[in-house]
Amino acid sequence: MSQHGDDAANGTTEPDRTSKLAELASWTAPEPSIDESGDRTTPEPSGEIPDTAAAGATDGVAADGELASARREFARLLGEFRRSAVLVPFDEHDSLWTADGNGVRWICAFSNEEALARFALARGETRRAWKYRTVLGARLLDAMVPMLPGPGGVALDAGSADGMLFPPVEGIVPDAVAVDIGETGEGRDERAES
Repeated sequence: MSQHGDDAANGTTEPDRTSKLAELASWTAPEPSIDESGDRTTPEPSGEIPDTAAAGATDGVAADGELASARREFARLLGEFRRSAVLVPFDEHDSLWTADGNGVRWICAFSNEEALARFALARGETRRAWKYRTVLGARLLDAMVPMLPGPGGVALDAGSADGMLFPPVEGIVPDAVAVDIGETGEGRDERAES
């Protein structure tokens, strides 16, 4: 992933807070794991499907129930995000901090200063002052995402175990900028056809 700066609102807004995260990061960072060789390690996903998921995949009724439950939970989290004020950091050029991944430009947003501090620590950038603005989640999805070039979404608490992605699909971002994944699962940018 690479970060890109985008002017917050065509260069008309100024970040309203600056935080020196070094102090905050020192007490919010998780303790690193040390392997036998003495190197720091980060837990890797096992890639194994939990027994409950594997059992649900063979039982259509159970899988449908789990899918419906997961959709309700995501809808709840989306509603909570839309109503919440989140921190949106700016890069050294006073542009929104974004990252590219899988053909999508992600606006990085954080639940609180502790989450932003963990992100800064992971990047090795705790010594610099981070400028950020508090923005309502709904404004990010409805107003800021459409200003991005190409498909865009929001990455909440990037790098965190509790992180969440709000992708550029119908029902999350405005329909005019939503990517139509169609029945084949292949992405199509609606804006390219307009």
